[in-house]
Amino acid sequence: MANLRDLKGRISSVKSIKQITNAMKMVAASKLRKSQEAVLNARPYADQVDRMLRILQKKNNYTPHPLLIPINPSGKELIIIVTADKGLCGSFNSNIIRFAQKYLSNNPDCDLIFLGRKGYDYFRKHSAYRLVNDKTEVENKKGDIISFFTGLSDISSLLDLHDIREEIIEFYNTGKYSKVIVIFNEFKSAIQQNLVYKQIIPIVPYEGDEVSMLDYVYEPDEMTIIEELGNRYVNVQLWHILLESTAAEQGARMTAMDNATDNAEDLIDDLSLLYNRERQAQITTQIIEVASGAEAINN
Repeated sequence: MANLRDLKGRISSVKSIKQITNAMKMVAASKLRKSQEAVLNARPYADQVDRMLRILQKKNNYTPHPLLIPINPSGKELIIIVTADKGLCGSFNSNIIRFAQKYLSNNPDCDLIFLGRKGYDYFRKHSAYRLVNDKTEVENKKGDIISFFTGLSDISSLLDLHDIREEIIEFYNTGKYSKVIVIFNEFKSAIQQNLVYKQIIPIVPYEGDEVSMLDYVYEPDEMTIIEELGNRYVNVQLWHILLESTAAEQGARMTAMDNATDNAEDLIDDLSLLYNRERQAQITTQIIEVASGAEAINN
């Protein structure tokens, strides 16, 4: 049985861990409130921009813009996988990685972009995907990791995504890819996230109510309007997806740290009981030894 010093040290260590996990839970809860508010404010705007461009796509019969129609329908798929930069958020990262692996197993002819370090690190180490400039020989290489970005959980403005948007549109405009798809965690609540597969380029056709076929009057001209709205659409979709993912991450981290704090409390109770039992056993042994010694002297 463990001695009292070891048990006391373990209890002290678990108490320290409990303080850390409880502090992380409180921090995550604070960030979750801000992220949840940002998501709820962004959803209507993102949905309206999406709907506007999809309706414009359905009404448009003359402008072959690459955001409206596939450039190369038989090309590869460009998959954007959104994960967190850090761990300690339960199954948040592992769920999105497994979801992406399942999709890639059925659609192997893809290239990857990662928004978040955890997904990039996993695929670089445990898959046949490699950075385009990595010359390492890999058996059964399936595709390339053409880019990755980190530090996106603190995105506060659409302008912060300008470089990412430009890079994605540039890759798509090469004609190598048939579509651009994002795989991410959508925020539902602090304890629930939905794994989502969403095509952002080209625009998915509008499937709502019947669209009026009256001609629009464009100012300055149709191509300029579509170009500007298309760029804004990609920016808004990426911004909205990152807000959803960040809120889902903070919800998952708060839940994970809450569970870790509860588990630490249970472990402290178990160790304290074991400590008290061991201490009582030692006291009893000492009493017996003293009593036995006194009896021997008296005899």
